[in-house]
Amino acid sequence: MKTVEELYSDMLTDFTARTGMEIAGGGDLSARLYAAAAQIYGLYVQADWVNRQCFPQTAQGEYLDHHAQLRALERKAASRAQGTVRFYGDAASTVDREIPVGTVCMTPGLVRFATTWDGVLGAGKSHVDIPVQAVEPGTAGNVIAGSVRVLSAAPVGITGCTNPEAMSGGADAEGDEQLRKRILDSFLRLPNGANSAFYEQGALSFDEVVSAVALPRNRGVGTVDVVVATRQGVPDGELLNRLNEYFRERREIAVDVQACAPQTVKVNVAVGVKSADMTQTTARVEQALREWFTGQRLGEDVLRAKLGSIVFAVDGVENYALSQPAADVAVEKGRLPVLGTVTVEEMT
Repeated sequence: MKTVEELYSDMLTDFTARTGMEIAGGGDLSARLYAAAAQIYGLYVQADWVNRQCFPQTAQGEYLDHHAQLRALERKAASRAQGTVRFYGDAASTVDREIPVGTVCMTPGLVRFATTWDGVLGAGKSHVDIPVQAVEPGTAGNVIAGSVRVLSAAPVGITGCTNPEAMSGGADAEGDEQLRKRILDSFLRLPNGANSAFYEQGALSFDEVVSAVALPRNRGVGTVDVVVATRQGVPDGELLNRLNEYFRERREIAVDVQACAPQTVKVNVAVGVKSADMTQTTARVEQALREWFTGQRLGEDVLRAKLGSIVFAVDGVENYALSQPAADVAVEKGRLPVLGTVTVEEMT
């Protein structure tokens, strides 16, 4: 597409060729021609933008959502991280201390979590663990263990809090590229009510499901197992029940369809890193690894090169040496690699 200056130059050339007159720069006619060139350029830009929104390969935002709707797809909504917070109190207390639902605790960076049910710190007990959920959806809620340390308004008798394990499950709304991939895949692998694409795309229509694999004849002739994973990894029973009900209404005649959780493959990671601030860098490396090991890795091999690139991309890492896993980890179809132990030490 030509620039405004190129359009303006073409208009001057055309005017001179037609009239035999040359237009002096800075004159009224010159200004009018330049304004016309700018308007024509604006029309070109608008036409190019409209053209890009007409196709799922290049559409963006709400226009990509319209293409998704034509394929019976929807953009996946953001989800909130979940986990457990341990509330501390005075072990010498002789009365129960109530911790109401909605009690807010947070990280020093002001990532907030709220309890999801009423809890009680029993008399004489030093602590109690209560489930929490991030107040705001998104990946910011996936914080490492020990990072939730502040109570916004401490219940009576409660003196502190922490999260013994990392929070997980937080995800941003599905981006354009992820949604685009699902849309194009729906054209490349047309579901016909009987193939793997039919079952996999049906499972992926649930917001919680980030990956799915159909395994025909997994339990014998006339059976289909649909292995699904959520961002946290293994789905809960409630989601599997909803999936089974969904497939029960849509399955082929005389076919036993079962949604199931993946078998997991534990991957222990040990790495030495060189950094000026080992305390901060260690936490960042652990966080980066946990964020990669999600349900999106279903059936995906774990490559040492990939783990190394994740570690090296962490802010503060100057060099690294990966000792575990000792070799690439091959993962069978329908299995899910999950992060086991994480050991981050100073590189010698």
